Amino acid sequence: MSVTRSQHTASTLANGLVLVAGGYNRTSSLNSAELYNPATGNWTTTGNMSNARRYHTATTLVDGLVLVTGGINNILLNSAELYNPATSIWTTTTNMSVGRLYRTASILANGSVLVAGGQISRTTSLNSAELYNPSTGTWTTTGKMGTARHYHTASTLTNGSVLVTGGFSGNGALNSAELYNPSTGTWTTTGQMSSARQQHTATILENGSVLVIGGSYILHAGSSFTFFLNSTELYNPSTGTWITTGSMSIVRAIHTASTLINGLVLVAGGYNGAAINSAEFYNPSTGTWITTGKMSTARHYHTASTLVNGSVLSAGGQNAANVTFNSAELY
Repeated sequence: MSVTRSQHTASTLANGLVLVAGGYNRTSSLNSAELYNPATGNWTTTGNMSNARRYHTATTLVDGLVLVTGGINNILLNSAELYNPATSIWTTTTNMSVGRLYRTASILANGSVLVAGGQISRTTSLNSAELYNPSTGTWTTTGKMGTARHYHTASTLTNGSVLVTGGFSGNGALNSAELYNPSTGTWTTTGQMSSARQQHTATILENGSVLVIGGSYILHAGSSFTFFLNSTELYNPSTGTWITTGSMSIVRAIHTASTLINGLVLVAGGYNGAAINSAEFYNPSTGTWITTGKMSTARHYHTASTLVNGSVLSAGGQNAANVTFNSAELY
């Protein structure tokens, strides 16, 4: 990439290019963006966002535009903007009702985007949620989650509901999960995970189950010791229950998880007290993990994008000393 960055986003566009936006370069947040071309293996700069930001979300809309929301740049941001791949230009859209950090953004079957939870201070998480309507460019509030949380995951299920798992509240990591119903705008609790976890990943498998991987937890806000997890578990949307499945070879959080064209799930990098360069993949047919080749650079807060040709692009990130990278590699 042209600049070092971590805590950024990466979005695969309809034309096969990968848009990387924002992030952090160890000294400041970034408003720059660039495109990766899988055909040439080259990066080119594209239009700058109107706001520098990191820890934001990026969601590819039905019309091909990319919606970026929130994040932080010295202050929490409630702003949102849209990237148009046809013109390489960003345009601002209406603001969210509140600035949110470490929240989730999920595209619904009707094309709307659900933003849920987040953090507004060191000790305060949110249970509020709001919807972005791409047709009108406006936000509306929707039902609140049962539990305030940040560092959680959100997965749009095949039945259209959104599953939120884990995260952190003011009192510690969570094992709870809840479902958002887009038809009613309400949340209902569902089965609890066996382990409380935050900074984990959640991947929808070909059979519709959701695989939750790794993560970390601290016992309470202000705790100085972090526990890392190698455990994984599966959510069955038909029964609303969880079962444990095979454990990874090492504990890790802040990693990436990518679904390969053969249905396997590739986990790469992360952090467990040090940055990690190892990778392994999960086989849904056997419920087991197999180690695979290591990345050349240990990294966390990186991105991973599955390309049209089936390769996975890992870009940017940082190490335990907060040194940020502009390198990228392909699996």
